[in-house]
Amino acid sequence: MDHWSNEYVTSSSIYDEMRLENGTVRIPYEKVDQYIQHFDPHSFRDKEKIAADLFMNRGITFTVYSEKEGIERIFPFDIIPRIITGSEWATIESGIKQRLKALNLFLKDIYGKQEILKSGVVPAELIASCPHYNRDVFGIRVPHDIYVHIAGIDLIRDSNGEFYVLEDNLRTPSGVSYMLENREITKRIFPDLLSDNKVRSISDYPQMLHKVLRSVAPRNMNNPTVVLLTPGIYNSAYYEHSFLAKYMGIELVEGRDLVVQDQHVYMKSTSGLKQVDVIYRRVDDEFLDPLTFRPDSSLGVAGLMSVVRRGNVNISNAVGNGVADDKAVYNYVPQMIQYYLNEEPILKNVPTYSMENMDEREYTIANFEKMVVKKTNESGGYGLIMGDKATIEEKEETIKAIEENPRNYIAQPIISLSTAPCFIDEKLQARHVDLRPYALCGPSGVEIVPGGLTRVALKEGSKVVNSSQGGGSKDTWVLNEDKFNIKF
Repeated sequence: MDHWSNEYVTSSSIYDEMRLENGTVRIPYEKVDQYIQHFDPHSFRDKEKIAADLFMNRGITFTVYSEKEGIERIFPFDIIPRIITGSEWATIESGIKQRLKALNLFLKDIYGKQEILKSGVVPAELIASCPHYNRDVFGIRVPHDIYVHIAGIDLIRDSNGEFYVLEDNLRTPSGVSYMLENREITKRIFPDLLSDNKVRSISDYPQMLHKVLRSVAPRNMNNPTVVLLTPGIYNSAYYEHSFLAKYMGIELVEGRDLVVQDQHVYMKSTSGLKQVDVIYRRVDDEFLDPLTFRPDSSLGVAGLMSVVRRGNVNISNAVGNGVADDKAVYNYVPQMIQYYLNEEPILKNVPTYSMENMDEREYTIANFEKMVVKKTNESGGYGLIMGDKATIEEKEETIKAIEENPRNYIAQPIISLSTAPCFIDEKLQARHVDLRPYALCGPSGVEIVPGGLTRVALKEGSKVVNSSQGGGSKDTWVLNEDKFNIKF
């Protein structure tokens, strides 16, 4: 059914993950393309409806706080999988492992001896001015010197198909439940395709996560108590919190379910108090302990940080990690890799301009239409201005804000993210994608499930993939047997 191919439009300046510039289907996508040809667009639409119904019935939702008509939404899902070859994945995996090793060493350093600051590799004033640098945890030694237990590293591909790190998420990275649910939905609508393509499994992620959390308990015991601390049902990621707690077989708790006594944390239960060893927190630093941070917080546990300081409970991820995923600090990760590991970065950063540097600020303003400007401590697509889409008023307001507080902004050249095929309006259409693999760091090293969350900018021409900004996601396939050693 040639109309599928004829209607799929790509750009010669953008790397399309399914098709070469001459329209030929890339080898990893051949079986998927052949499968699609068995359907006309209308009947393929039936599979899309099945997927949407499954998402609805399973309650796979996220929350948008800015929407007045109803904040809870079904997570948008595109049924065409995104495919990554084994050799591509090997580079991604080794690059992320290297990066997280350096970032853990950096966090240990800046909350300890601060040698990287004394050496001038990272400017001390940059860290001192970071709102997520937490002086209350300075000097605290965490078990096994692991600060980042769960990480989501955002990757993009440029026009040559090369992967770059766009962002490090080291505080409370979200989205892994959608990665897992996407795979379950794919199994239902494409049961034969997964086995035919020898797609690597991701189903053991909850067990891997539980193993890592147990391994970093401060008490040396066979069965430490792990809980997942959630802000509650109104949090945007509550579905994920309940999903992970269920599949790890641990208790989902709110701050009111925990209490500090005799410098230990206990969970309230019908049979009395039970000591807690590890708290997988999905609550931001400032809300964790009203005695140390925000006194008006009802989400945390009074006295929690005192227990952490005494080493009687471990918090995952560690308090204070936000300094390492500050977008201004991100610019120095390649130097961290060289400083701590004496290695060249396997995965490159996107070129980044510091607005505190006068020359780089002037260059950004002069080339505003070619840049994306980001606030250094925003997430979810908020605080982001695409220079080529900005109105005159938005441009003027952004430049004024940069000049008033340059530390709060960085700029990056607008990169034409790679595209992948999506089934939209009963047609195959190319849409921009990124990738968030999930990594787990424990005493035995870094483990990464083979895949991740592919986020999709569903709006035509958009490069903003965040669900809060109208984006969706798709299942990510890493092929088990890599027969694709040629350069595509």
